[in-house]
Amino acid sequence: MLVVLARYQCRPGEGDAVADALREVIPLARGEEGCALFLVSRGQTDPDEFVLVEHFVDEAALQAHRETPHFRQIIEGRVLPLLEKRERSVLHPVEP
Repeated sequence: MLVVLARYQCRPGEGDAVADALREVIPLARGEEGCALFLVSRGQTDPDEFVLVEHFVDEAALQAHRETPHFRQIIEGRVLPLLEKRERSVLHPVEP
């Protein structure tokens, strides 16, 4: 299992446009075969801040996600141009 933690900071005032785009991506990503979780949260005090938590069954599923039309068209094409900052970490769960 791989966990992707992404933090988006939008350019001021772009939060609504990013939220709309992410609402389109959520059901598409959740429908991917190797996606176990796709959760998007928006800042409570900063509406231009987003955190995405994504779980993929393996590296191949993560790579497949990055090659989907919805990732390329919506995330790369519409969301990324509206961001001031994007941070991503790929993590492994700590199991007992």
